[in-house]
Amino acid sequence: MNKKCTIFCDIDGTLIKYREFSTYKSSKAEPINSAIKETNRAFNNGHNIVLTTARPEYLRFHTLLELNKLNIQYHVLLMSIGRGPRILINDNNPSKNYDKAYAINVERDNGFSSDNISKYNKILGLK
Repeated sequence: MNKKCTIFCDIDGTLIKYREFSTYKSSKAEPINSAIKETNRAFNNGHNIVLTTARPEYLRFHTLLELNKLNIQYHVLLMSIGRGPRILINDNNPSKNYDKAYAINVERDNGFSSDNISKYNKILGLK
């Protein structure tokens, strides 16, 4: 696939270890290095990174500081999206021989498994 992908990536439990909203300002953000590494690699290869989070809008400045401190690269930060399941709906081009929407679920706070990385790299055309 030659076109650049758009990656929607959750923050808490995916890039940063999960914490309750009430503890964000009193606790230190713990990075999940394997996920940050892969997300930054995609960013550096020209893919679009949209970070998503259920964190409320009043935590935007704090969230921006954490992302900066942990060197998490992204293009868009989408906040207050709700805590329930996320569903991506996209069209497929009938003349193309690939899906245009994918999902990779990672176990909370454990980063990318080797299977996740393999699937992610295949989708993005990375080695």
